[in-house]
This record gives sequence, structure tokens and C-alpha cells, in this order.
Amino acid sequence: MNTVTVNKRGADRIRGGHLWIYRSDVVQADEDAGGSVVVVRDQKGNFIGQAFFSDSSQIALRFLSHTEEPIDREWWRRRILAAANRRANIASNTDAFRVVYTEGDLLSSIIVDRYDDVLVLQTLSQGSDAIKPLLVELLVEQFNPRAIIERNDVRVRQHEGLEMIAGTLYGEAPGEFEIVQEGIRFLVTPLSGQKTGSFLDQRENRIAARAVAHGRALDCFTFAGGFALNLAGVCDSVIGIDISAEAIASARKNAVLNNITPVEFREANIFDALREMETAGERFDTIVLDPPAFAKNRASVNAAARGYKEINLRAIKLLNPGGILVTCTCSYHMPEDLFLGIIADAGIDAHRQLQLVEKRTQSSDHPILLGVPETYYLKCVIARVLD
Repeated sequence: MNTVTVNKRGADRIRGGHLWIYRSDVVQADEDAGGSVVVVRDQKGNFIGQAFFSDSSQIALRFLSHTEEPIDREWWRRRILAAANRRANIASNTDAFRVVYTEGDLLSSIIVDRYDDVLVLQTLSQGSDAIKPLLVELLVEQFNPRAIIERNDVRVRQHEGLEMIAGTLYGEAPGEFEIVQEGIRFLVTPLSGQKTGSFLDQRENRIAARAVAHGRALDCFTFAGGFALNLAGVCDSVIGIDISAEAIASARKNAVLNNITPVEFREANIFDALREMETAGERFDTIVLDPPAFAKNRASVNAAARGYKEINLRAIKLLNPGGILVTCTCSYHMPEDLFLGIIADAGIDAHRQLQLVEKRTQSSDHPILLGVPETYYLKCVIARVLD
């Protein structure tokens, strides 16, 4: 095996619980090591672990193991099976969830999502892309899917010098088909939809919102109606808003699919719609804010904070006393304490008292690995307006 030598800072990072070493901490690497599993040592020759090595990305090493064990076909099979077994309780309530979540499952740069009997695979580094045929073989062996799709059309692959591509790797993938999440049916198109076909990471937050929602509800950034359709079963009426005409069409189709009638979907800019509703004197008892990532990097955090402040301020003003606010950020670069501070400041500016009901994260099929903060990206806050 190729060997990569790293400096003390890189070694200490791994010994502290992280799974990445950056290019600036690599001292020496073999010329042909890119895309392979390498042995990593410090400058004293001490063994640190085994990792995928990239000769292109700033994330040079993505660790797979801290022991000197053979990383062979059987190793990969055990890791994938272990990740699947950890989702055994999830599979009884839904047929759509994440089976493998990169570092969260100690399978760095690999994502596998399940949509009924179709699997969607992402290989996000040179190393995982090199073993893609093996991964497909193991997924077929373990899960017997109707099809395996690759959604490798994500920007992170460009940092690895890899092409952006989407297509079918195995079987015959339907263009559109149904999934079920907690009793609600959704139409998905994994070959062309957002992310790998759906926002699976909000599944459990929708259930939590359903438990406290009431009265007249507003779902902002509704996309395919995920929150709105969950709220419709417990609220008197629901309005879902999204700027995308395609998203609104999808949400309406999902409402018809479930025969859900007390819900209306509107195509509109959320910022404009909230201001217009406030001017018109409209009021709601439940409001959900689930925007796309406003902070895509550290440099955009301040601008993102202003955006989050604006929509939360408008939403809080629209809520009746006792109303519920479900507000989210899927930006890793927006830390939890800053996000909570933004919500608190919005409440102060709106002259409303907010009571924290619950702090939540991404669904449990997207596990957070302590020591790797990058695995914790979705923050969901449920709050109550007291006056």
C-alpha cells in the first residue's frame, strides 16, 4: 500500500476524533497514491490509520480505519451492513431513508439513500469513486434493489477532479415513483430531483412539527409539500409557499395523491409574501420556515444571518399568541448558538416572548459523529409565542 506522511497538526487532528487531514498537513505522498486507500503515518513513523487519499482536494485524507486491518471486500461489506442494521427501526415506518451517511457511518465520502426498492449512490471523493463498481456489487448483494442510481452531479466532486454525472448503474430505474414517509405518500424522481430525490433529513422534524401544530398553518419554502402535508392532518388549514413553479406543481400532485384538501399551494417569493401578509393583517397559529442553505461558506455567514433574521422576524409577527414557529437552517456554517441568537433577536424586535419547545437536528438516519462537526449541519428549532 502507498504511504502518506503527515505533520503533527494533522496527526493530532485525527487523534482528537476528526476523520479529515488537509493538504497543508501532508508532508509526503507517493505520486500514484491519488484515489487509493493509503497507510498514514506521522513524521516519527507512527501508524495513524488508513484513509482515502486525494491528490486534488484540499481534504487530502479521509480516514476509514485507525487499525492495521485489511480494507478489502469483506471490510466494505461489514461496514455497509452495520450501517443498514442501525436503521432497522426506521424501516418499519418509512420506505425512504438514508442507509449510509459518509463520516457519520465511518464510510467517508459515501452516501446511499433508499427510495422503496431503488438505491441512490453518491461517491464524493477520488477514493470512493474508484471503488464504485465494488460498492454497486455489494449493494445488489445486500439489498437486492430494483435499480441503483448514481447522483454524482454535486459540486464537491469538482474539488476532487471528478466529473459531475447522474445515471443508472444497475437495473431499470423508473422516472417517477411513490415512497411512503410516516403514512404520507410522495412522488420522487431520484434521477432529476433535489439532492438524491427528496429531503430525507427533515423526516423526523416533520413528525415533531405535527405533534405541536394547530390552527391555521403556513409552510414557507414548502418544496414538495413535506411539512405542509404533515401539518394538514392536525391543522384547520395550511398554505404552502415556494418560489419554484416546479416545486409547487410537485406539492400539488402529492396533495392529490394523499387526498388532502385543507391545503393550498402558492408560487411566491417568501420574503415578499411574508411582508404582504403582515401588511394585510393575516395571522397564523403555526409557521414553518425551511429555507435552502443561506450560508454556503464561512464568508457568507453574515449575509445569511440577515436573511434568517428577516424571515424569522416576519414569521414571529404573523403568529397568534400561543402560536408555534418551526424554523430551520441546513447550513453547516451557521452554528447552533448563532442561529438561536438570531431567533431570539427576531423575537425581541417583534416585541414577542418566545418559549423554546425543542431543539432538533437532522433525522437519525443522518447520524452526527462526535469529533466531526461537519456531520452536524441541520438545526431545527421549535418555539412558542407566549404573547
